Order: sequence, then structure tokens, then C-alpha cells
Amino acid sequence: MEVLRAAGNWASSKMPTPKRLRDLIREIRSARTAADERSVVNKECAQIRSTFREEDNTYRCRNVAKMLYIHMLGYPAHFGQLECLKLIASPKFTDKRIGYLGAMLLLDERTDVHLLVTNCLKNDLGHQTQYVAHLALSTLGNICSTEMSRDLAGEIERMLKTSNAYIKKKAGLCAFCIVRKVPDLMEMFIPATRALLNEKNHGVLLTAVCLITEMCRLSHDILNHFRKVKKLVPQLVRILKNLIMSGYSPEHDVSGVSDPFLQVKILRLLRILGKNDMEASETMNDILAQVATNTETSKNVGNAILYETVLTIMDIKSESGLRVLAVNILGRFLLNSDKNIRYVALNTLLKVVHADYNAVQRHRSTIVDCLKDPDISIKKRAMELSFALVNSNNARGMMKELLTFLEKCEPEFKSDVCSNIVSTADRYSPNRRWHIDTVMKVLTTAGDYVRDDVVSTLIQLVASADTLQAYTVQQLFKAMCDETSQQPLLQVGTWCVGEYGDLLISGQCEEDEPLQVTENEVIDVLEQILVTSTSTVVTKQYAVTAIMKLSTRFTVSLPRIKQVIAYYGTSTNTDLQQRSVEFSALFDKQDHMRSGLLEKMPLIEKSNTTSLPNGDTNEEDNLLNSGETNNQPQIQQPVQPQSTNILDDLLGIDLSSAAPATIAPAKSSSSGGELLDLLGGLDMSAGSTFPPAQPNAFGMLDGMLPMQSTEQMNLLNSQPVMTNGTPGIPSITAFEKNGLKVDFSFERTDPNPTVTSINVAASNSSLTPLSDFVFQAAVPKSFQLQLLSPSGNLLPPNNSGTVTQVLKINNPQKQPIRMRLRMTYTLNGTPITEQGEVSNFPDALWQ
Repeated sequence: MEVLRAAGNWASSKMPTPKRLRDLIREIRSARTAADERSVVNKECAQIRSTFREEDNTYRCRNVAKMLYIHMLGYPAHFGQLECLKLIASPKFTDKRIGYLGAMLLLDERTDVHLLVTNCLKNDLGHQTQYVAHLALSTLGNICSTEMSRDLAGEIERMLKTSNAYIKKKAGLCAFCIVRKVPDLMEMFIPATRALLNEKNHGVLLTAVCLITEMCRLSHDILNHFRKVKKLVPQLVRILKNLIMSGYSPEHDVSGVSDPFLQVKILRLLRILGKNDMEASETMNDILAQVATNTETSKNVGNAILYETVLTIMDIKSESGLRVLAVNILGRFLLNSDKNIRYVALNTLLKVVHADYNAVQRHRSTIVDCLKDPDISIKKRAMELSFALVNSNNARGMMKELLTFLEKCEPEFKSDVCSNIVSTADRYSPNRRWHIDTVMKVLTTAGDYVRDDVVSTLIQLVASADTLQAYTVQQLFKAMCDETSQQPLLQVGTWCVGEYGDLLISGQCEEDEPLQVTENEVIDVLEQILVTSTSTVVTKQYAVTAIMKLSTRFTVSLPRIKQVIAYYGTSTNTDLQQRSVEFSALFDKQDHMRSGLLEKMPLIEKSNTTSLPNGDTNEEDNLLNSGETNNQPQIQQPVQPQSTNILDDLLGIDLSSAAPATIAPAKSSSSGGELLDLLGGLDMSAGSTFPPAQPNAFGMLDGMLPMQSTEQMNLLNSQPVMTNGTPGIPSITAFEKNGLKVDFSFERTDPNPTVTSINVAASNSSLTPLSDFVFQAAVPKSFQLQLLSPSGNLLPPNNSGTVTQVLKINNPQKQPIRMRLRMTYTLNGTPITEQGEVSNFPDALWQ
């Protein structure tokens, strides 16, 4: 007996009983510092490792559970992966439960152990106990890889056909994960999924609807199958109607609404099935009206269903009355005290305003009231929606509200509000006086938050309004006297004083009471701007130029003007110094030319050409000199050579190290050519312009144009003229989506018969303007493409204007033309990119 007792004591000392999970949690929580916690965890991990090495089956489940808790705290626990597999293979349910939990937490498809789980899962998927099968299904849905999905998809499809609703529900969720992981397996689940919609169990119905929704989202063919072949919409309508009309069911009731989760999922699937399908939309119109009118709105549950109903109504081809009902629901959401519901309503109205503009207009006052909301997110959405609702009828009232908002809004809003007010006023102004007053109000209200585009817009506006120039310069001079720290205001004011200073001192203003001011008082204000420390260099440049211009408008103060100009000839700023020295030289040496040089500026037209740095040539010269073109006129050409590859923009690939910007048509290979071939054989480089001949050494040294063939010179020197196209060559619509339409018309005015001019005309049929519009194109390597400057970058709504651009394409091999397009624009502050391919060019272009 003594020997046996000693052996038992030795065994117990070698393998002490591991502590329970609750004791470990209590010990870790009692640690006062991070170091104490790490000490406890490291000690426990060492003990767990030693237990695993001893192959102790008695406490393996307890040790794996503790290891998973340690893993959840962020400590490494990968050493327990094989122990999880041993628990999964155990016949005990408690062991399997911990083992599968460990597999879901510790395994992923990148681990080798992941392959060993497949057999265990296959065995347990066919287990007689539904709870064991449930563990296997849940684990498969969480960790399935492509190979595992293909191996076990047949088992899942079989389990979808069982009579056990609990297993069907879990199998449906697992099928959802497999379909998302391996879309090729979708067709296997279609018959079983369709049958699940006949089930009475709401859990099975919910998983079936989710699975069908995912299938339709991933495959257009399966969407048409459920829409046309299986006629799924009537069955979904029937299920939704039963949910609405059914009485109280404690099993499915949530705040007085019968199974809102299933209702939301069905509405989402109806939205997918009814989009761009008139027959399906007509089938669901009645049930959508019932849901919209009978759903309780006092609780968030009802609001969630109404929100999904609104999205479905606006996304399908629904009746006009139903759309008005949907917009009215969103209008009621705006009156809700919950900030989240108000935000959702504003965000949705911003998306649907183009679908039913008049219905949204009815809630304009409520939307404007949201501008006063303290929540910054609601305020931002209300601001964007308010600008979308401005039209020629309500411009005065809406601008008044938006100017009030500009005064009180946060600084991060001011720049956007200024630019939007100016562009909107330019589009909907009832008269010039109101337009000028509005932009001047923006200048005086926003201060330095005004962007440069507002400054140039007001200058152009004043120059074009002959009868209002005296009024404008008088108002600006008053503002300059009151406020000398707002740089945009000072820049516009000094420009106008320099141009129209004679009108300012003449005291003749029909629009307002004349301002009595002398020449010296005007010079005092401009000189004050020059000496004020808050004035920027740009503002001082405006002021020096304005003072010089006044030398031809004023007569009494000419000596003082010369003195001021001479003083800044020694300025530490090189630009001010250069201006002043040149102006002084004009006084001294070329005084007879001064009046002609400084006469009033002609009417300023909005520039549609590229702004080039000092010393750069125009676009055609760049083509002759380097064979490069820039098809984005808003971006200046860089001084250092860079890749101007359109492929960078279209495909997000940097080919800046690729070879030359020009590709001769006779050569089919170039740096990066293999990649271009993989991408469909289309050369997306901006260098796909007409190839210049090699310049001679004298041409490069002397700065002269390189030698060109007569054919290329004629091609590049021909001036683009927008016409209706050459008779006999039909026009085509190259792109049309979401209101944006791009038409191509063709003409042959070039002596070279292989060159065709394509006149691009982009229009916008939606109710919202598209700003920052940029059109880009690319052709295969056997062609050469030249993009000339566009006429603008703003597409007004309702087809009220177009942006035009000329493309010249050289097709020396007379092949069928293919072209890839890329359009970028901004809609309600959101940048959008559209892409397309055109292959339906008329045969007459190459025959």
C-alpha cells in the first residue's frame, strides 16, 4: 500500500489538475498592470503546452477553452491548432463544440491544418444529431476555402433538401457563404433554393431570400432566371402580403410588426428583381403601396421597413403616384426627432431627387430648416440637397437661405458653400444686378474661405455687365474701405478699381446713390493694401497693377502714382519688384505707349484652354515638339518629364518608367507593350498621338520646330471646327448612362484620307448639373489619336447645354475602329467615373 500511495503522489505532482477557465479569467482580471497580466498569461500558456505534450485527454477541452480566451485577449495561441482538430474528432459533443469554436478562431485557408478539417467536416455533416451537424455547418460557413467549398458543396445541397427546418436554415446560410466564395457553384443550389420559399418556417424563408439575393447580385443570368423563368416576384409578393395581414404572433412579433427582418430582406430582393423590368414592377406596385400605408411609424422597426420600401419604389419602374408617396415618407422622416432617421431621409432624398424633382420640391422648407440642425452630418446633407433643389423659380428665396447659412456655418463648409452659391447663381440668376449682389455678398461674408474660382467669376461677370460697372466698383470700394483683411474681396476690388476707377470718381451711378470720392482717396486705399501686413503677395500684385492702370484714368494724382510705383521697384519680393521696374520704365521710355497698353480690358471670355506655365507653348506646338498631349486641360504640364500615360488613370497602373510617349504605327512593341497586350491590345498612353519625325541637332539647339513630313504638318495644323459631320457618315451614340450622353459625329476635312475628325458632344439629361467633366479616350496601337481641348467642364441639367471636344484619329491600316472611353465628373459633390468601349463606328470611316 505504501508503494501505491507513493506512486499516486508522484503522478499527481507530475500532472497537477489545470485550473478552470473561470479561475483564469478571475486571475487575469485581478492583474494590476500589463506586466502582471503578461506574467499570468505566459505562465498559463507554458502549463497548457506541457499538458498538450503529455497527451492528456482528460483536460484537453478545458485547456483549449483557456487557450481560446488567451487568444481573444490578443496573445499568440497558434500552438493549439492541432489540439482543436483532436477535439473535433472526439465523439463527445462538448469536445466538438470547443474544437469547432477553436477552428473558427484559429484556422484560415492559408494554414496547412485547414486541409485536415475537411474530412472531419464531411463526417459531421452527415451526423444523426442535428446539433453536431449544426456545428459543422457553422464552421464551414466561417472558414471555407475554395477547395473546401468545392469538396463539400454537394453535402450542403443535400442538406438543403432535408425535412429538418433547423438543418435547412443552417445549410442555407452555409450555401450563402459558399456562393460568395465560389460563384461558379451557384447553379447547384438553384433548385433547392427555389423550394425553400415554400417553407412555413420564417428562419428558412429568411435564409432562402438572402441566398437568392446574393445569387442575383452576383449573376445577371440567374437574375433573369428567377425573374422570367421561375416567376419569383408573385411568390415573394404573396409571402410579404401574408406577413402584413397576419395577426399577432409572439414568435415573430417585434414592437407590433410581424417579422420585420424577413420583410426587409424580401423588399430588398424585390428591388433587385424589379429594377429595369416593367412586368415585375407592375406586379409589386400594389403590395408596396400596402406596406407604405399600413406600417406603423411610431417605432424604429416600422421606420426600417418604410425605408426599404422607399428604396424599392424609387429603384424599380413604379407608378408616379407611388413615387410621390415614397418621397412623402422621407418628408415625414425629416420631422422625426431621431437624428439618424433625419440623416437617412436627407441622404435618400439626395439620391432620388433626379427621379422625382417636383415631389422633393414640396419638402423644400423642411429641408432648409435642416440647415439649422446642430448635427454637422445632417447639416452637410441638407446643404447638398438644398443646392440640388435650386431652380429659376426659387433662386431668390433659396439663395437668401443659403447666404444666411454661409454666415453661420462651420469653417469647413464655407469654401464649398461659396463655390456652389456662385455656380448656382450663374445658372439661375434672374438679372445681372441680383447676380452681382449675390456674389459680392459671398465675398464679404466668407472672407478668406472664398476660392480662386469665385474671384475670376466675379471679375468676368463685372466685365460683361457694362451698365453695372459703376455700381459694382462703388460697392466694392466701400467694402474695401471697411475690410482690409479679406484677400478675395481685395483682389476683386483692386481689379475693378484699376479698370473702372474713372467711373468711381465721376460720381455717376444710376443704380445707387453716387459715392463722392477723390483720386487721392482711391490711391490711399490701394496704398494701404500694399503696406498692410495681412495682404498676400497676390493681392499686392493686383494692387500694383491697379495703381498703374489708374495712371491713364486719373489726371491729378499722376506724380503720386509714379512715386508709389518707383518705391516698389526696390521691393524684396521679386515679382513686385519686376512689375514696378517695368512700369517705371514704361513711364520713362515708352510713355507714348502707356495709354494704349493700359486701356480697359476687352470682354473676358471664360477660358476653355489649358493654363500653361510661363514660357510654354500651346497644345499644337507641344505636339510638334514632343509628340505628347495632355487630355486633361485643368492640369498644367510639369516641368520635369513624367509619364502622361492615360493607362495610369484608366487602370490605376503606374507606367511612368515606360518608354517613349510616341509610338510609331509600324512598330508593335514598346516598353510596357506586353502589359498593354494583356489588357486587350489597346494602347492607353497619352502618347498615342501622331508620331513626329526625329528632330535634327540644329533644330534642338536653335529651339526651332523639328522637321515634319508634309502629311503630319497638315494633320496637326488643321484647325478643329465643330460641325454637324460629313454627309453620308451617320452619327452614333458612344455612351449613355444615368443621364450622361456622349454623341460622335464624323467629318473628313483633312487632306490625308486616313485621318478622321470626331466631334464629341456630351449632354446631361438629368436634373442635376455635372461639374468637373473630363472626357478621355484611347485606341489600339495600330491607330494614332489626338485629343484637342474641350469647350468646358460643366454639363448643365435638362440638356440645356453641351461640352464639345474634337478628336482626330489616324487609321493608316484602314482597320475597324475600336475605342475605350473614360468620363469623370462630380455629381452633388461626389466624384464619379464611367467607362465604356465603342466598336460600332460606321464602316465608311475606314473603307
